[in-house]
Amino acid sequence: MTQPDNYYTTTDSGAPAGSDEHSLTVGPAGPIVLHDHYLIEQMAQFNRERIPERQPHAKGSGAFGTFEVTQDVSAYTCASVFRSGVKTDMMARFSTVAGERGSPDTWRDPRGFALKFYTDEGIYDMVGNNTPVFFMKDPMKFQHFIRSQKRRADNNLRDHDMQWDFWTLSPESAHQVTWLMGDRGIPKTWRHMNGYSSHTYLWVNASGVKHWVKYHFITDQGVEFFTQDEADQMVSADTDFHTRDLFETIAAGDHPSWTLKVQLMPYDDAVAYRFNPFDLTKVWPHGDYPLHEVGRMTLHTNPTDNHAQIEQAAFEPNNVVPGIGFSPDRMLLARVFSYADAHRARLGGNYKQIPVNAPRCPVHSYSKDGAMRITPVTDPVYAPNSKGGPSASGFTGQPEPQWAADGQIVRSAYVDHPEDDDWGQAGTMVRDVLDDAARDRLVDNVVGHLLNGVSEPVLGRAFEYWRRIDEGVGARIEQGVRAKADEPDPKKDAQGNPARSSMQEKA
Repeated sequence: MTQPDNYYTTTDSGAPAGSDEHSLTVGPAGPIVLHDHYLIEQMAQFNRERIPERQPHAKGSGAFGTFEVTQDVSAYTCASVFRSGVKTDMMARFSTVAGERGSPDTWRDPRGFALKFYTDEGIYDMVGNNTPVFFMKDPMKFQHFIRSQKRRADNNLRDHDMQWDFWTLSPESAHQVTWLMGDRGIPKTWRHMNGYSSHTYLWVNASGVKHWVKYHFITDQGVEFFTQDEADQMVSADTDFHTRDLFETIAAGDHPSWTLKVQLMPYDDAVAYRFNPFDLTKVWPHGDYPLHEVGRMTLHTNPTDNHAQIEQAAFEPNNVVPGIGFSPDRMLLARVFSYADAHRARLGGNYKQIPVNAPRCPVHSYSKDGAMRITPVTDPVYAPNSKGGPSASGFTGQPEPQWAADGQIVRSAYVDHPEDDDWGQAGTMVRDVLDDAARDRLVDNVVGHLLNGVSEPVLGRAFEYWRRIDEGVGARIEQGVRAKADEPDPKKDAQGNPARSSMQEKA
């Protein structure tokens, strides 16, 4: 790389650095001195390089790109990002849920699919997964779920017994666990997986007509996956396989893309639908609400500083724009608070001034001061005021839509619906969506997972859990576990002691 003339190391304040290799000392053999401020700067900054990792979704990476609208959806939303022909700069971050920053990319886990759109009406964020459902429908359980998937307090190890204990005591998890234990649990690459909003959102058009909406980002590369054996081998070969694949593919000029399609439910349909349409553990069958194309997302630019541009990227579902709003989904409403709160704790109160999080449109905010405040404020710093400051009443467009001020939608969502059970959609997926080969892989994956440290009575509950999903699959899983549990362990001798290796015998 050709460098400009007079290209030299500087301190963080821009002054020339004395040396890249040697500290300032008292004579050639003397001790270093406290006034070697460049050495102190180097050591002190190094001690502060790391920031807290995300609680879930710690391991991941991403890229920048463009979203282009290809179909007219103005009948459903007035959001400028979805206006016909509009191109919007955006970024995406993909991740695993449970692993730490250094964990393998190819562990079996849901994948995060987070998007940030730099619209002319403000930042629009979407936090989704590569599955259209989630493990629970009430946010009270979320913290406990994440802890059950991470590490034990005593030995600091991940524990399948702990995972199945939580799942089998939370039957609403059945649909997502079926996705997780199937082929979608280990995508071949991030480029070969779909992304879903999972949550239901609200769209409103320029006339105020409202629709409920679910987002589906369909990979244009096709859905591909690793078998459990292939994923295990990749863990040994390259723990950063997904990260490397995305970066190297984009660097080579092969730009992955996804087609955005949405399901749209007329606003009043939610009241009498056959199950709670805002339940995060359920999908809307496409026969009821088919997919409508909206546009295409293409990733074409890699980060140049992963820490500044990806690790510090803050996605939060409260970042909505005019024409898009929330639904009574309890998990979504909790995330509207918790994501921004997590960013303030991890990155600081002014995290939205970090360039990757900063809006590309003018900001007229009354936020003021705090650590790492970068953008100067101007008086007046309060509202209401008579000093010429901005006023919310000055906005003449369609504000963020609200749902059902009379509470009808909320009340109707959380009463009994004809098909509001925990097992039905998981069973339909096993019987009607998966083919025989995929069903066989599902059984093998579950059997292998249950054999890895799951103990009674959790094991018995797991067999019953799968029988509730599908009697035949549940029976096959139990038979598989019992049969393999009775097989002799090649690592132990007939007395149950660790077997001696051939090398040990020779010794």
